[in-house]
Amino acid sequence: MQPASAVLNGYGGDMQHADNGSQLKCSLKQRHMTMIALGGVIGAGLFVGSGVVIQQAGPAAILSFLLTGGLVVLVMRMLGEMASAMPAVGSFYEYARLAFGERKPSGELAGFLTGWMYWYFWVIVVAVETVAGAHLVQFWLPQVPAWAIGLALLLVLTLTNLISVGSYGEFEFWFASVKVAAIIVFLFVGTLFVLGMWPHANHAALPIAQIAAHGGFMPKGIGPVLSGAVAATGFYFGAEIVTIAAAEAREPERAVAKATNSVITRVLVFYAGSILLVVAIVPWNSPAMSTPYVSALEAMHIPAAAHLMNAIILTAVLSALNSGLYAASRMMFALTRRGDAPRSLAKVNSRGVPVRAILIGTLFGYASVVMSYVSPDTVFAFLVNSYGTVAIFVYVLIALSQLKLRARLEREAPGKLRVKMWCYPYLTWFAIIGMGAIIVAMAFIPDQRKPLWFGVVSLAVLIAVYWQRGRWRKDVGHAQHSIDTERMRVSGRRY
Repeated sequence: MQPASAVLNGYGGDMQHADNGSQLKCSLKQRHMTMIALGGVIGAGLFVGSGVVIQQAGPAAILSFLLTGGLVVLVMRMLGEMASAMPAVGSFYEYARLAFGERKPSGELAGFLTGWMYWYFWVIVVAVETVAGAHLVQFWLPQVPAWAIGLALLLVLTLTNLISVGSYGEFEFWFASVKVAAIIVFLFVGTLFVLGMWPHANHAALPIAQIAAHGGFMPKGIGPVLSGAVAATGFYFGAEIVTIAAAEAREPERAVAKATNSVITRVLVFYAGSILLVVAIVPWNSPAMSTPYVSALEAMHIPAAAHLMNAIILTAVLSALNSGLYAASRMMFALTRRGDAPRSLAKVNSRGVPVRAILIGTLFGYASVVMSYVSPDTVFAFLVNSYGTVAIFVYVLIALSQLKLRARLEREAPGKLRVKMWCYPYLTWFAIIGMGAIIVAMAFIPDQRKPLWFGVVSLAVLIAVYWQRGRWRKDVGHAQHSIDTERMRVSGRRY
């Protein structure tokens, strides 16, 4: 095993392929990185899926989101620590390899599973968001077939990613800006309403009283609160994209440190704050909670509430679709570098875009969209039910990687620790135990059993593929393994 100090002090140089056709470019600005981090966790799940959690747990759903959000914050801090010290293509895929032994079977397996599970997660997100986006657009264009709308959305955002990493960053900046602005406005207007300071508020009975008016704050007990925390896990997934984007940022260490710090308090405020307002405005056991934010806007007599929220949710969906194509392609690019995927997919164009890696993820997206119409109850159902559990597995591997790497960094390269995980190793262990508890809890929650077992099946398939990947290894030439010439770049270097 190479010492961390060797890795961080130039071992392997610029982390690029020996040929000149596999070089990424550092084009992402600080504002892009900040919005990529914030936008990654504010998805359609908040605007739509939160209603399901509220109906299960009542107003105590706030606790569900705080519990899960706390774990995500800890994982983001761990990633911020590793990414600021070791900006790398593939981010936590590389960290898993390094932590578990980069030239040992354990390290290769950990990296292989982390990379492919993450790729799998995002290509399914691409398919799911394409289908969701098509139905949202049909709200305004009911005469246009959903498949045609989905095809158009996927084509547009594929082209956006193919142009340059800067175009991805710019699109994501504006998508995320719309989502963040919408949440801030909702928090402001909703606060005025619950305090009786809004023109249409009922001054005789403040809406805030509704929180405990229908059976109390925790009407169904602690069980649904914990199961709601499990369900909410997938809503937060996406913030980690900023650590993958760090490899293409102009100032990766500074960008990652600032982005991960900014996401912590804002995410908890955005989620917990907005859900608190929703349950204060709309009765948690009301049928209207199936569309929580639309119902809240209608209760405040906001004009065209349904149209407004449909546009915001569509923006969130397009943001997830845009980020899914980016994250999947960069992870695939990283997988090719270690012989974990065919090297032919590593080819980039003159603008530093891994075209083939983007297209392979897009093709999987097209196939999944087709399955959503051809086999919605079997193949597509399996994909949708398995990818959330896979995301939790990735987070567990991230935490285990940080647990190992932090000790090595403190011993061999302490100067690289610009961002540090709080209360190490206790909070790291707390996060690992917490995520382990979520996985165990899924086995006892009826609605979560199928996603758990489908996720386990997906993991088993990947392990089986790992043992058969020798053909890919032949493509890269094991004797000239790229690990000796491609390693995490030192601050200030470019691809």
